[in-house]
Amino acid sequence: MRAELSFIRHGAAASNLERRYLGKSEEGLCAQGVQALRKDKAAGRYETARLVFASPMARCLETARILYPGQEPILVPEWTEIDFGAFEGKNHGELSADPRYQAWLDSNGELPFPGGEGREAFIRRCRAGYEKMERILMRHIRDARENAAAVVHGGTIMALLSHYCGGEYFSYQTGNGGGYVCVAEIGKTRLEVRRKL
Repeated sequence: MRAELSFIRHGAAASNLERRYLGKSEEGLCAQGVQALRKDKAAGRYETARLVFASPMARCLETARILYPGQEPILVPEWTEIDFGAFEGKNHGELSADPRYQAWLDSNGELPFPGGEGREAFIRRCRAGYEKMERILMRHIRDARENAAAVVHGGTIMALLSHYCGGEYFSYQTGNGGGYVCVAEIGKTRLEVRRKL
């Protein structure tokens, strides 16, 4: 069974606007983020969804409520954002003198975050969440015209699409409220990007 699956990055929080690493910290959407989501929804940017999945973090749940009012999201804890460790809450300017940050940049983000999570472990965690979601979809999606949405973090999108669709991890970066519409082959754990949101 094939189904359309939209991966949507949560709307903007204040830390996103300040270009800070926002991982395990709970932070809700800022007023600008809420306004942008409402505008994009009114313009028809997002597909309808029979099922809505989400990271359990506040910024994803708030986004899901704006984009899919009246639909209770199915929580996927494995899709919480990567743990940025010592970089959490800081931006490039604040980290530029930290040799650990320069080493991380030099590794193209391959090194684990100091005191945080490594990319490979994060991808494994996100894959476990995808497999959980797929099992739920197998029980509920009966028609290829039906679709689902996943309201998650930028890192979650990069982890899943780079693993399932190929390409570089950072090539799937997307802004707040952005994302990708994919076609999923349910039961075969295959995913293909159809278009960018």
